[in-house]
Amino acid sequence: MTLPALPEESFQRVLCVVAHPDDMEYGTSAAVARWTARGIDVGYLLLTRGEAGMPNPPEETARLRAAEQKAACAVVGVEHLTILDHPDGVLVYGLDLRRDICREIRRFKPDVVLGSSYEIQTPFGFDQADHRAVGLATLDAVRDAGNRWVFPEQIDDEKLEPHSARWYIVPGLPGSGATHGVEVTGEPLRRGVASLEAHAAYLAALPGHPAPADFIPMFATMGGKAMGVEHAVLFRAHDLQAPPALFTEATTD
Repeated sequence: MTLPALPEESFQRVLCVVAHPDDMEYGTSAAVARWTARGIDVGYLLLTRGEAGMPNPPEETARLRAAEQKAACAVVGVEHLTILDHPDGVLVYGLDLRRDICREIRRFKPDVVLGSSYEIQTPFGFDQADHRAVGLATLDAVRDAGNRWVFPEQIDDEKLEPHSARWYIVPGLPGSGATHGVEVTGEPLRRGVASLEAHAAYLAALPGHPAPADFIPMFATMGGKAMGVEHAVLFRAHDLQAPPALFTEATTD
């Protein structure tokens, strides 16, 4: 079955929530490049500064990685970047993460929240602990943000408003539950590759890391086959305003 395209014609604002600088650039940023080119406002929320990701002293690494992330954002047209200072490498799922993600959802008011996987095992092996913690916290914060009695100090003291996003999406792969795709053939893919290349110092510190131009297009080709196009980024998409599938099936039998 050919995967359908995400209904991006209805997207106005997308908030992408990840753990580290560079997490968005491993393929997903190509979809972001397409969205910003179409006038969709995209924001990034990074929960850490990535200070544990290189052998340099942590503060030096944090400054370097923040600068590289800003450059990567510029490549794909992202102007709204928020980097928090939760400790890299030892994130723990809990209220602190949920609260900060909820706050950004209420500030940015996206109709789409893009999170990361919260699964332990992926097609690439066991996922990193920070990714799982942020993925699960993001899933819960999407619901938190719409409930004025959850983190009410944000409503009462910070003068934010409850906000309910329409879509929750996470990156997917062919055969691993992907439901939709975004075609990135041409300029979006080129910008996606260049956004990861912007993390030059970080990549140089990873022994044997392949060049972005060698593997990002390969995965985009795999996604393209699932969509029936040349290159695509795949997602698992959940319409949070749609009736539960079980309810729909029960009423149509």
